[in-house]
Amino acid sequence: MPENKVCAVILAAGQGTRMKSSLPKVLHKVGGRAMICHLLATVDSLDAEKAVVVVGPHMETVSDAVKPHKTVVQHKQQGTGDAVKAAREEIKDFKGSVLVLYGDTPLVKKETLEEMIRLRENGSAVVVLGFEPTDPGRYGRLIVNGSVLEKIVEFKDASQEEKAVRLCNSGVMCIEAQRLSGWLDRLTNDNAAGEYYLTDLVALARQDGCQTGFVIGSQEEMAGANSRADLAMIEKIFQSRMREKFLDQGVTMTDPETVYFSYDTVLGKDITIEPSVIFETGCVVEDNVEIKGFCHFEGTHIRSGAKVGPFARLRPGADIGRDCHIGDFVEIKNSTIENGAKVNHLSYIGDARVGEKTNIGAGTITCNYDGYFKSRTEIGAGAFIGSDTVIVAPCTIGDGAMTAAGSVITKNVEANAMAVSRTKQTALSGWAEKFREQKKALKEKLSK
Repeated sequence: MPENKVCAVILAAGQGTRMKSSLPKVLHKVGGRAMICHLLATVDSLDAEKAVVVVGPHMETVSDAVKPHKTVVQHKQQGTGDAVKAAREEIKDFKGSVLVLYGDTPLVKKETLEEMIRLRENGSAVVVLGFEPTDPGRYGRLIVNGSVLEKIVEFKDASQEEKAVRLCNSGVMCIEAQRLSGWLDRLTNDNAAGEYYLTDLVALARQDGCQTGFVIGSQEEMAGANSRADLAMIEKIFQSRMREKFLDQGVTMTDPETVYFSYDTVLGKDITIEPSVIFETGCVVEDNVEIKGFCHFEGTHIRSGAKVGPFARLRPGADIGRDCHIGDFVEIKNSTIENGAKVNHLSYIGDARVGEKTNIGAGTITCNYDGYFKSRTEIGAGAFIGSDTVIVAPCTIGDGAMTAAGSVITKNVEANAMAVSRTKQTALSGWAEKFREQKKALKEKLSK
């Protein structure tokens, strides 16, 4: 990483009306995190001295989301040059390289920005990030001569020869901080839109005899979200990156396209993930875990050797111990399942601790909520909970204890005891046959 200092100005004043949302555009999420927070994380990874976010009026939600980074207000949206002017007071004493980025383009890579910074520090006063899209459309064009950026031409002002150029302007720039303020003062709005364009800095730099350069990034890095369709495209690119990352580090996915990750998902190695698994925020999976299909995880820690699913739902606070088995249609919330325990079928475990090597029978439910308060269930090590047991919290079941199938447990059960809570079974001889005869006769009578 270059030794000189870096700061970033992130433009985020747009409301994103095409999103058709009351939420500011840059707060829409990709991989469980607001787009602008993805970008700020990349800036932070550069060890940037400062990041200033330019917002519009009444965008306090954006200011709150980007804390502790500073925000400034662009009161009238008069172009990208005007937006950077709004941040000038915050960076006036800064010496180094100023990155200008866009809050709705969260996929730009750290390595690309580092390349821009290196070029800036090697003598270019202005460095522009270009890309070569499949369809250049109405993007501004970068006119270059070897490694020198000669000018940026807006599409509407371009000649036919210039329109044939495929290298397009992304808007991302890296600028020598000490020259920036003076160039901002020289920007004019003498154009069809009546706006102050930051791209005019290239012409101003060349007028002053300064070197200007460019870096070429990938098309996917430049993907911006102006609509819900764009947002879905960015999510697709993000998920593709995450899948590639985990495959490279030793995770097996039988159908990668159906597995979805959050920005903070942590996976070990030798993990197997079957189709249609979703990781929301706050998930950690250790080595040698097997995850069967159609599981949904959030705020969950799964420890080494565990087997989970299919169709398991692990909610925030679920802590699954080593070599545990969590089976089909099991839901676990805010509970610790200790090493070697099994919850294999059709159960809900909430606000509980299940001890080591305990077996939870099919259909077991911990009744943790009385309509006002949550209460805990404590189940000791080596216990055996019979199928269709209902445990009404608060309740403690001791080590090695057992509950009979179909029981409703409302009191503590001591260690190694058997708890039974059900009426005595009786059988009425011939009752079923008489019942069928009565119903058959009634049905024949009603049909006449």
